Formats: sequence, structure tokens, C-alpha cells
Amino acid sequence: MNFLPVKIPEIFKTVFPNRTWYIDTDEKVIYLTFDDGPTPVITDWVLDCLKKFKAQATFFCIGKNVEAHPRIYQRILKEKHAVGNHTFNHMNGWKTNNLTYLNDINLAEQHIDSSLFRPPYGRINREQSKLILGADFKIIMWTVLSKDYNKKVLPQECLKNVIKNVDRGSIIVFHDSEKAFKNMQYTLPRFLDIYSAKGFNFKRIPESIL
Repeated sequence: MNFLPVKIPEIFKTVFPNRTWYIDTDEKVIYLTFDDGPTPVITDWVLDCLKKFKAQATFFCIGKNVEAHPRIYQRILKEKHAVGNHTFNHMNGWKTNNLTYLNDINLAEQHIDSSLFRPPYGRINREQSKLILGADFKIIMWTVLSKDYNKKVLPQECLKNVIKNVDRGSIIVFHDSEKAFKNMQYTLPRFLDIYSAKGFNFKRIPESIL
């Protein structure tokens, strides 16, 4: 995902109109999302941090991680956050044939009860997109990519990435993964503190979004 810009260009929303890039609202609301969990210790830390700020979020979970860590997944649900399907094996759609890709989503669906779907790496082709939408999933992309997973990005840069580009209705991507933890651990509480002080609320993405 290093090839992607921090803030998604407006043209993406025109070229891919059937994917959700932001949520249109006049309210001071931001939608935090976390990809690639649940991960021991890290996802629990995220949940503790969100609870401190009374923030809700959406977790796009990898099926095999849900299978391996059901306690953490159940905690996400118990604390009233939303979940979404992120495939079972973190599949790259550009490198996977369509049938294999859809089967992997269906396998994840056995563990993740949600109509929300986010493609790993943001990479799906047009045919895969049609198949996913045809299976009654909603494809949730993002407005702002924190780049917390990038080892070349310093924690202070990660925070700056988010603060400079966020607005009402923005969907922000973080990762509750080992690779991203250093940057995410620095950025998330500071971001929540700054935007809570500005009067923003943090909500889960509703499945009735479209």
C-alpha cells in the first residue's frame, strides 16, 4: 500500500462510485477503522484506548485471525464496535483469480457476520468488485490512509498524515497489527485527544450506509 497517497484523490470517487470513500455528513463525525486484526495485545490496547475516549470504530478482520483469537473478536462485538470482512487469508485481489478470491471472502464470512467488506491492500479488480457487490457486500475504502504500517514513516509523521487530511465524514485507516503498532500506538491517543477537544465524535460505520 506504499504506492497509495495519504488522502484519496477526488477522481477515485468518480472512477469507483460503488465503493464508499467517505460518509457524507454535516455532523462533526469521524469514522476510525482498523485493518488486519484481531491481534493479541495490540487489539486489546486499541479497544482500551477507544474506551477511554468513548469512541466507536470499525474493525476489518482477517478470518484466520478471528478463528485464532475468538476472545478478542468477541470483545470487539461486546463493546459495540462494528466489524467487517477483510478476507480469510488477507488476499491481494490483483494477484488472485476471481473464484479463489470470492471463496476466501466466503470463508471469512463463516467467522465474521457483516455486510461490510474492505479489500486487503485496497486491491480488487472490476470483476471482483461486481461479484462482491452482487453478494450484497458494501465495499468500504477510505478517505485517509495513516500509513502506520510503513517503517519509513516516523510516528510524528503518521500523526501529521491524519491531522492534515481529516474532515467531517472521513474514514481513516489504522492497522491493529504488529507491523503498524509503533506508529499507531503513538498516533491514535493523540489524534483522539485533539479531535475530541474539537468536538468531534467517533462512530462505527453503519451497515445501512448505502
